[in-house]
Amino acid sequence: MEPSSCTKMFCYQCEQTAQGTGCTKMGVCGKNPCVASLQDLLIYCLQGLSVIALAARKESINTNAIGPFICEGLFATLTNVDFDEERIAVLINKTIKLRNDLKAKLNNNSESYQWGFDATAFSPADTLEGMIAQGEAHGILDQKANEDINSLRTTLLYGLKGMAAYADHARILGKEEDSVYAYFQEALATMLKPDVSMQAWLALILKCGQMNLKVMALLDAGHNETYGHPAPTQVPLGAKAGKAILISGHDLRDLELLLQQTEGKGIYVYTHGEMLPAHGYPELKKYQHFFGHYGSAWQNQHKEFDAFPGSILMTTNCIQKPKESYKDRIFTTGLVAWPGVKHLEDKNFTPLINKALEADGFAEDVDKDHVMVGFGHHAVLSIADKIIAAVKTGKIRHFFLVGGCDGAKPGRSYYTEFVEQVPDDCIILTLACGKFRFFDKKLGDIDGIPRLLDIGQCNDAYSAIKIALVLAEAFEVGVNELPLSFILSWYEQKAVVILLTLLSLGIKNIRLGPSLPAFLSPNVLNILVEQYNIQPITTPTEDLKSILGK
Repeated sequence: MEPSSCTKMFCYQCEQTAQGTGCTKMGVCGKNPCVASLQDLLIYCLQGLSVIALAARKESINTNAIGPFICEGLFATLTNVDFDEERIAVLINKTIKLRNDLKAKLNNNSESYQWGFDATAFSPADTLEGMIAQGEAHGILDQKANEDINSLRTTLLYGLKGMAAYADHARILGKEEDSVYAYFQEALATMLKPDVSMQAWLALILKCGQMNLKVMALLDAGHNETYGHPAPTQVPLGAKAGKAILISGHDLRDLELLLQQTEGKGIYVYTHGEMLPAHGYPELKKYQHFFGHYGSAWQNQHKEFDAFPGSILMTTNCIQKPKESYKDRIFTTGLVAWPGVKHLEDKNFTPLINKALEADGFAEDVDKDHVMVGFGHHAVLSIADKIIAAVKTGKIRHFFLVGGCDGAKPGRSYYTEFVEQVPDDCIILTLACGKFRFFDKKLGDIDGIPRLLDIGQCNDAYSAIKIALVLAEAFEVGVNELPLSFILSWYEQKAVVILLTLLSLGIKNIRLGPSLPAFLSPNVLNILVEQYNIQPITTPTEDLKSILGK
C-alpha cells in the first residue's frame, strides 16, 4: 500500500520528530502513515491482551507465552525497526489470537477486566486498509486526557518500548524473569484505565526504570555468560582483501550465528554501528575471519552501505530506507524489516552469504588505524583500586559519561567538541552509538588508564551503572556525590528507558540533548527539573565550566 492511501499520523517518539513537535505527514525515520497507524493499532491490541493476561494471572492460568510476545510486539514499534505493513498486520492478528485463547480459559468473570472491555473485545478488520483505518482511530494520544496525562502516558509507553528491546535480547540468550513480564502487562493495561492520576503515572514510570535495571542486569549476564567478559581489544578500522559481510544493529546471537555459518568460506565479517563492541567478547573474537569495524553510526548508512563491497545484515533497530544501489544486497532478520528487502526468518544466512560471494569484496588491504573497545564493568572494576588511588591523589579530577544515541542533527557536534575540551586530568566513559562522534580520538591515558573508555552498546548501560555504584560504595558517598557527570544524547526509546533507570536510582544533574523530548509537557518537564535537576545541554565550554567550577 502506498503512503498516499493513508491520510494522517501522529508520532513524536524520537528526538528528530518533525519541527520538534510531531510527525503528522511522514515520519522523519521513513515511517509512512500506514505503518504508523498499524503500529498504533498493535499497541492498542497489546493493551487489551495485557488486561486479559492480568485477569489470567489472578486465576493462576499459564501466561508463559504472553510476556515474550508482548516484548516482541513493542520492540517492533520502536523507531527504525519494522516498516513492513504486512508483518505488523501479522503481529496484530497473533495478538488477538493469544488474547482470545487466553480469554476462553477465564472463569467467565468479565468483571475482572470490565474496565478494559473495548480493547479486550476488539476485532481487527479483515483487510490491511481496514486495519489502517482502525489504527487511525486508536492513536497513541488519549483524546479525553489533558496534555500532562498524555505526556506521562506516552513517556511510560516509550520507556516500555525501550525495555522490551532489552528484554527480547536477554530472552534470546536464555535470561528472563516473570516479574518483568507482569510489569509490562500491568503498565500496558493501566493505559486503558480512565482517571489515572499524575502521581500514579509517575510511580509507574519510575517502576519502569527500576524494572529496566533488572532487565539490563539479565542482558548483561546473558552476554557475559555466553560470550565471556569483554576485554580491552584493538579493533582495526580498515579492511582485508577479500569477500565481505557487514553486520549492523545490536544482536550478538545473530553475529555468532553469522560467524559460524561463514567460517571457512573465505569471507571476512565486519561490524557496523553498535555492533562494534562485539569485538571485545572472547567467544566472538576467536573467529579468525571476524576482522574489524567499518563505518560509524546508523544515520550514515546510506553512504557507508553504498560504498561497502559486500552484503549487509540488519539485526535490530537502526535500519533506514535502503538505496536502490544496495537494496539487493541488504538483508534483515529478527524483528527488523523493510518492504522489498529479503527477510531471513529462520536464521539461515545462506542468501546473505551467497550475495557476499557474488560481490567484489575489498580488492586490497586497507589500513585505517584502530580503536579500543572492551571496557565493560568487569574490565574497569578489575583496576578499581588503581582508579580510586588516582582520584585520591588528584591525578583523576572528574569522570564524564558521554554517551547515548547518535543522529543527524547538526547540534550533535556538541558531543565531539565537549570531549575535545575535557581537561587532560579527566576520564571519559562512553557507550552506544553517540560515541561515533569521537570514538577514534587519541586522548592518551592517566597512569596507564585510557582517558576514553568504551563501555559498549546502549545494551551495556548496566555496565556504566554498575561502575558508578561500585565507585560510590568505595568512596562511601552517593552516586550524586561522585566526581561523575552524565552528558547524554538521545534519539529513540531505548535511550528513554535508560534515562528512566537513572532517575529511578535518584541520579541528578543529568545534561540531556541535543533537544528535549517533544512528549514532555512543560509541567512534566518542570517536575523532572525540580526533582532531578535535569538540564538541557548548552555549549561545551559553559557546561564544562559549570561542572568543573572553572
